[in-house]
This record gives sequence, structure tokens and C-alpha cells, in this order.
Amino acid sequence: MLTPVLGVREVSGFVYYLHSGLPIFSHAKDDLLQFRYVTSHLILQGLCCNCDVERVFHVSSDSVRRWKKVLQQEGVAAFFKNDARHGHLHKMLPETLERIQKKIDSGQSNYSIAKEEGISEGTIRYSLKQGYLKKKGVH
Repeated sequence: MLTPVLGVREVSGFVYYLHSGLPIFSHAKDDLLQFRYVTSHLILQGLCCNCDVERVFHVSSDSVRRWKKVLQQEGVAAFFKNDARHGHLHKMLPETLERIQKKIDSGQSNYSIAKEEGISEGTIRYSLKQGYLKKKGVH
């Protein structure tokens, strides 16, 4: 029980939130974003408080406050939008690798090569780390 009238129950891999015995939310047990949204929503609706969520789910007070603030400021979309932090791996074709290797051999910086090729500097660093490209004097 989160509060005297608000409970939570797990059944067959799903978590159900019950208000006076009636289901009001549910999500898959492993769906962390949905969990964060639901618990933040319950707090903002006044159905429970931060400490109830911390006590029942064993999460930190900082994370409860952070996700509640995200819901207040950015709304529901903040929980379900595409994660922009992760970039897309730029596929380095053999001819591109050869062209970039020649520029590295000539002493050009990774940054300037990336600008010319229209790729990120991280893509070049990744290719160097994986051994697809070699630093000047290394191969």
C-alpha cells in the first residue's frame, strides 16, 4: 500500500496501481519510464507523496524529485519521446575509410576531417579505436 486508499500489485509481469481497489494505471514490470511517469503523476495529483514512493519502491528521494519536476516542467511527452542523447553510428564504407586514412596520414586533425566529410568527430574516434583507421605512424 502506498497510502490507505492507493495500492500497487504485480501480476504476471505487469504492475497495477489501484485506487480504492480499482485499477487506475498499469505498465510492464520492466518499463522504467512508465514507472517514473505513473509515480510522478500520482504525486502531482496528490494521491501520494514522495516518501510513499521512496518507501514502497526503494528508490532515492533525488530520483523521485527529479522525475516529478520533469513531469511538471516538460509534461508527459518528456517520458515518451525519442532519446536524443544517443547518436547514430555513421557507417564507414571502404572508400570513405581510405579517404579519411589519407587525410589522417597527411596530419589533418580529426575535427577538420569530420567537418569535410560531414560526419561527427566521434565517428572518426570510434573508427580509430576499433582499428578501422590508424593514427599517423601507427600502421
